[in-house]
Amino acid sequence: MNKFYLEIITPEKVFFRGEAESVNIPSIGGACTIMAGHQPMVFATEPGTIRITADGETREAFMSEGFIEVRPDETIAFAQAVEWPEDIDERRAEEARERAEEMVRRNRSAAEYQLNRLALQRAFARLRVKHRGNKE
Repeated sequence: MNKFYLEIITPEKVFFRGEAESVNIPSIGGACTIMAGHQPMVFATEPGTIRITADGETREAFMSEGFIEVRPDETIAFAQAVEWPEDIDERRAEEARERAEEMVRRNRSAAEYQLNRLALQRAFARLRVKHRGNKE
């Protein structure tokens, strides 16, 4: 299978850097799978599960909002946070979910609602990845 260079960067670290066969990323318009030779594009991501296939093995991780630049031979992703299941603090994610749910219930303005909905989406995505990662 053809490979391409993949780099995933957060403000704190380089999460992934290397050759990959594919990467599936949650985007605003739905999940997008990128492979070698993909058409150039730039798009925004939303919180969810990212799947990286490298050396024939697929791993899942949590990915928050950010954006992706895709070229035929390389893809670079910038995100606020990306975490492997073993790095997710489940208690902290549960607390964030509870806070976000409460803030969504209060719903004072459209802008607040959008921010709280995004926080809730991040919390649910982290918990989903954490629970799937523990089953393997």
